[in-house]
This record gives sequence, structure tokens and C-alpha cells, in this order.
Amino acid sequence: MAKSIRPLGDRILIKRIEAENKTSGGILIPDNAKEKPAEGAVIAVGNGKTLDDGKVAKLTVKAGDTVLFGKWSGTEVKLEGVEHVLLKEDEILAILEK
Repeated sequence: MAKSIRPLGDRILIKRIEAENKTSGGILIPDNAKEKPAEGAVIAVGNGKTLDDGKVAKLTVKAGDTVLFGKWSGTEVKLEGVEHVLLKEDEILAILEK
């Protein structure tokens, strides 16, 4: 049975985009030496951030966007064996334009 997830508030679910396993010179990088990528695809977003006056501000990012986020940002979650990151919108550094 496939699970679905809907983040709450201003939280965003991101699937990390895997880093290259070779350097530009062709040297293979072992898995234990790779850094976790700080780039990912937005899978799902919450309804928005609740402001002090009770109104909800819509999120800037949307499902399908590719984003950059801090290396230590968010909370790692595993869905159907695949690692994802759940973080707040203010932890996203940039949206990559195509």
C-alpha cells in the first residue's frame, strides 16, 4: 500500500537529488565519502504559514520545484524506503530556475 503525506503549515517535503558519484576528472567517489546533497525536488507542500493575525500566507515553492537548502536543515524521514527531508519554507535558500 502506497503512503501519501501532506505536510502541515509551512512545511515542505523534499526528495534529495543524488550527487554525482564521479569527479569531473573521472575519479569515483565511494558512498561513505559523499556529502549529502543540498539540492532536491519538492514533492509536497503544506497550506501555508499562519501569520500573527491568523491569516495564512501561501508558500512560494510548489510541488515540482527544484530547490537548494542548508546541509543540516530539516528532519530526515524515510517513505517507502526512500529518504526525504521535511523542512520549513524559511530553510530553503533558493529555487533553481530551469
